[in-house]
Amino acid sequence: MVFSNNDEGLINKKLPKELLLRIFSFLDIVTLCRCAQISKAWNILALDGSNWQRIDLFNFQTDVEGRVVENISKRCGGFLRKLSLRGCIGVGDSSLKTFAQNCRNIEHLNLNGCTKITDSTCYSLSRFCSKLKHLDLTSCVSITNSSLKGISEGCRNLEYLNLSWCDQITKDGIEALVRGCRGLKALLLRGCTQLEDEALKHIQNYCHELVSLNFQSCSRITDEGVVQICRGCHRLQALCLSGCSNLTDASLTALALNCPRLQILEAARCSHLTDAGFTLLARNCHDLEKMDLEECILITDSTLVQLSVHCPKLQALVPFPLSGISKSRCNVGEFPLLHILADHISFTSAILSLSHCELITDDGILHLSNSTCGHERLRVLELDNCLLITDVALEHLENCRGLERLELYDCQQVTRAGIKRMRAQLPHVKVHAYFAPVTPPTAVGGSGQRLCRCCVIL
Repeated sequence: MVFSNNDEGLINKKLPKELLLRIFSFLDIVTLCRCAQISKAWNILALDGSNWQRIDLFNFQTDVEGRVVENISKRCGGFLRKLSLRGCIGVGDSSLKTFAQNCRNIEHLNLNGCTKITDSTCYSLSRFCSKLKHLDLTSCVSITNSSLKGISEGCRNLEYLNLSWCDQITKDGIEALVRGCRGLKALLLRGCTQLEDEALKHIQNYCHELVSLNFQSCSRITDEGVVQICRGCHRLQALCLSGCSNLTDASLTALALNCPRLQILEAARCSHLTDAGFTLLARNCHDLEKMDLEECILITDSTLVQLSVHCPKLQALVPFPLSGISKSRCNVGEFPLLHILADHISFTSAILSLSHCELITDDGILHLSNSTCGHERLRVLELDNCLLITDVALEHLENCRGLERLELYDCQQVTRAGIKRMRAQLPHVKVHAYFAPVTPPTAVGGSGQRLCRCCVIL
């Protein structure tokens, strides 16, 4: 770029301001700031409020203080629609009050991890930001029921609210919220440990548009509360009940009979759920795509067979999300089940976790490796703690040409030689395994204390 003495570059002369602004509107924050330093003309263009409708300051979280937010709000004014201050722990109530006063058209606000803010911020949002639709207050631990009362009075267009780990929230706050925000479609209450069934009853009475609910670790909730939710929220598509350890098959029955659109169900650590409940769920909720069954210790092959047969959209029966971090302890059966899974389930995620499935055998792996999903799509396979797996299974896996990672921790019948032979055929695959140190042989004729090598080191 070449500029003349009067600070007018050729591009500035050839293109009208409106077109230049349109070009600038596609730039990110960093690029806009750099352009603002090119010349006076570009400074005006780059800092025009119309270019700052969506701002994400997460990458600058350690540097963002209150005055930064205030300056942005003054610069953007009514243009700003979406702002993320996720992780900006230096931002407090005062700066957010200025923000609310200046940016009254804000629709999407993320305050996740802004631990300095209190009820005062919610009062400001309620007073000035009536168009707010999406609000994330995750881990804003000073938020109380008063905030929810304020939000319900001034932000009646709210559709998404995340209150995860705001552990001062009780049923009274939930009642105040849902009375005013009846158009809520997503309500996330992870870690709100004071919530009981009565809170769910208030949700059921007023929020009939809900499609996503999260009650993870709300351990006081029982079947009574879940039944109430199901009766009032027939559009529910995603529900998290992980850690709600009091739940039984009565909750699954209510879901099956009232929520046919259900796509995602997280039920980790709900150890009282059985095959009967999951069978009814599978036969009625055919849109199920993802499920978390971690530590549902009472289920057997029957549950997985029902899901694979009646839920054609199911991506994979693995811990959710499909990260492979969680270790499933379901009593999954052996190879006939894997044969069914291979035939009926589309592994679009290309990740299969069979961790702790102690009845899986080499024959099951054979069926999996010969299936279309295994041969063409399988990228990650977790077999840790599958005690019956041997080197023969590794030979079968040589058919899975796309395999990238294989977990074999505590597969005690798998050997180094077997892994070496497989990697000769699949050199790109990463194998994670552990082999315990071999205890040295007993010394002949020694009368002293005999310890293995690791004990000597310890």
